[in-house]
Amino acid sequence: MSLTSRSILATMISLALYGPAMADDNPQAANNITNNTTPQVPQAKQLPMLEVSDEGLSGIEVVKGTCIAPKDRSQNINNEPIRISSDQADAENAIAITYTGDVVVKQGHRTIAADTATYHQPDNSVTAEGNVYFHDGGMEVYSERLESDLDTEDSEMENAVYSMTCEPGRGEAEKVIKDGLEYYRLKNGTYTTCPAGDQSWRFSATSIERETDSPFANLYNARFEVADVPIFYLPYLRVPVGNERLTGFLYPSMKLNSRDGFTLETPFYWNIAPNYDMTITPKYMTNRGLQLNTEFRYLTVFGSGSIKSEYLNNDKKSPDSGQRWAFNIDHTGLFQSHWLFEVDYSKVSDVAYFNDIDSNIGKREDNNLLQTAEASYREQNWDATLRVRDFQPLTTGVSSNYRLMPQVEANYYRPDLPYGLDFSMNSHISRFENDDPNKPSADRLHLEPTLTLPYSTPWWSVTSEAKLMYSYYNQQFDKNVSANEHLEESVSRMIPSARVHSGLYLERNTSIWGDAYTQSLEPQVQYLYVQSVDQKNIYDAYDTTLLQTDYYGLFRDTRYSSVDRIAAANQFTVGASTRYFDNQYVERFNLSIGQIFYLNPGAADIDGSSDEASPNYSATALESDFNYDDWLFFHGGLQFDAGNSDIQFANSTLEYRESSFFTQVNYRYVSKEYIKSSLKDNNDIDKYTNDGISQAGIATGFPIYGNLSVRGDYYHDLTESQMIESQITLDYQTSCWLISVGYNKYLISRGDVRFESPTYDSNISISFSLLGLAGVSGFSASTASGNAIGYGQPFNLNN
Repeated sequence: MSLTSRSILATMISLALYGPAMADDNPQAANNITNNTTPQVPQAKQLPMLEVSDEGLSGIEVVKGTCIAPKDRSQNINNEPIRISSDQADAENAIAITYTGDVVVKQGHRTIAADTATYHQPDNSVTAEGNVYFHDGGMEVYSERLESDLDTEDSEMENAVYSMTCEPGRGEAEKVIKDGLEYYRLKNGTYTTCPAGDQSWRFSATSIERETDSPFANLYNARFEVADVPIFYLPYLRVPVGNERLTGFLYPSMKLNSRDGFTLETPFYWNIAPNYDMTITPKYMTNRGLQLNTEFRYLTVFGSGSIKSEYLNNDKKSPDSGQRWAFNIDHTGLFQSHWLFEVDYSKVSDVAYFNDIDSNIGKREDNNLLQTAEASYREQNWDATLRVRDFQPLTTGVSSNYRLMPQVEANYYRPDLPYGLDFSMNSHISRFENDDPNKPSADRLHLEPTLTLPYSTPWWSVTSEAKLMYSYYNQQFDKNVSANEHLEESVSRMIPSARVHSGLYLERNTSIWGDAYTQSLEPQVQYLYVQSVDQKNIYDAYDTTLLQTDYYGLFRDTRYSSVDRIAAANQFTVGASTRYFDNQYVERFNLSIGQIFYLNPGAADIDGSSDEASPNYSATALESDFNYDDWLFFHGGLQFDAGNSDIQFANSTLEYRESSFFTQVNYRYVSKEYIKSSLKDNNDIDKYTNDGISQAGIATGFPIYGNLSVRGDYYHDLTESQMIESQITLDYQTSCWLISVGYNKYLISRGDVRFESPTYDSNISISFSLLGLAGVSGFSASTASGNAIGYGQPFNLNN
């Protein structure tokens, strides 16, 4: 076989499958190659370089099933050299040139193989037959026959089997039609992400269309089939096979539980513009009716955000509730590097909305739905913020929460003053309003100039701080309410404070059971002075609450979250931490212990009174974390009052984790006396607990057999001897689908623990998820109640 004949056929096949038409309309006839005469080569445009190779079928074994990333593909495939090999070639004068026996054609990142390949000279076309293989970097196709017209660039492959090589996806087609260079159409084709031989689910369609570089495929007369059984039909469906956005229906989801019945969601994605899109999701629940959910997302020069809404015209399960709806506006943006905007506003139609309907609208805190907005301007040495905050109560009756309507905050910073001093001025003006007529409203001005002198070396640091806190209140209240009898309408308050905090860092090498470790010792001491001032004439809970005291809280300069109460102090805080690091400097263990010693115990009282019975020291606080070889973890915290031999607060978590198995046991305890001392209004504490808080829980998950696994948790109130929540879920997962069956029972209301029994609700749920589909979020477990106690991180080591 001559090199010329190989070159002619290689060029023809490559032109048919890869490049633009290059053949002349009137090609010259070719002589029979076996007569050793040179055929007349048709005139060609931009003829690529041609090389002849004898690599045979081994050339396609390299690319079979492999993904060639877009960045590694040829940028201009038609300018790449063509390489061809076969066992033999024959030519019939002016009719055809045929290659036979392991024909392989390669050009750039594209490869074709066949038993035979024939160039038909009269109609300027190419036919490949027998074990036809095609690979273009992101897709490979096996077929029985391929035909290509060199003039129109149209090609057809019969009885094709295809698979994606860069993402999950494969299927079959009666015919694959390539229209020109950019468009593929599959006649009577299928699509699935299941591996070969697994027919668990698939999409079937009379026509599947996709542009070469498009991340989406269009399905016409689409059917979703499970084990070859049709489940639903859509006249049109757009299937994502990449991460780009395009208008069309997304994958539907199905769920079954005892609360809502059978639920079917069919989301439709609308790609409005490059910076705007919307997802519209009809959600049908057999027990409740049809709900319409929408999410509009945007990106502008002022930032990004979303607008979510849920609308249920008639809840069949709660017909007296009328129209039920919810919406949320969420925005975060930075403008011109100085302006910062944040909005999070949510509202629902009724207080029972979240108890009845599964929803992810807004943020909920203490049975209130958050409604807040703020705008900030920031420079290098100062910033200012305008903030408003409101809540929608999710309980009946008058809300006890204060609205911030509004607050203007201004802060000034000036570091690196002479002598190493840093200066800051924090200030705000706030307006507080409340719907409860028995509670006061107020305007508050607060100024807080601070001087700080920091000093540090690699092994020692000391920070000195002086602060002056000035507040002015204009309070409006009902003087006939006994709780307001100590309040004054116009109040000013000035409190100076000083703090000195110093710490050491010491380190040594040590060994435990023959293993090398680095141990650190980090002692620290703080002196804090805050002048004692009588504050009974100021309402203490506009936006202020007592902070929890743990080891790290011992070194704060305030006991409260805001400035309505400023606790007096004349005290030393002493504490120390030790840490162990392995030879990779991974922290494996730490232990911290600390305590406050009061120089003037009575000064710690908020009202300025002196109490000779006040203790000279606080409870001892301990914190510890332990990580053994990344499979056993422990975290514990404790506050112990040695004077009263009483544990005030304790929490602990122990977790075993290995591969797909984990078990976590946790416990928390708060004494009733500690709760009473922490709450201003503790008259009703007996309604909620007989003897403080004592709760234990366990969460676990592990494989049972093969693809079957179980997850579960159980939480119990030991004080009241009642379950808080329990759930168990069985998951069966394959490479392309997952089915989950779960049972959940959860506490709705405790009632008065002295007289009433708790109220529970329960649900059985079944959900089905397809895996491996682009544009579909991964499966995540959730409870039917939506209020399960979350999984807690068992340790907080600093690595």
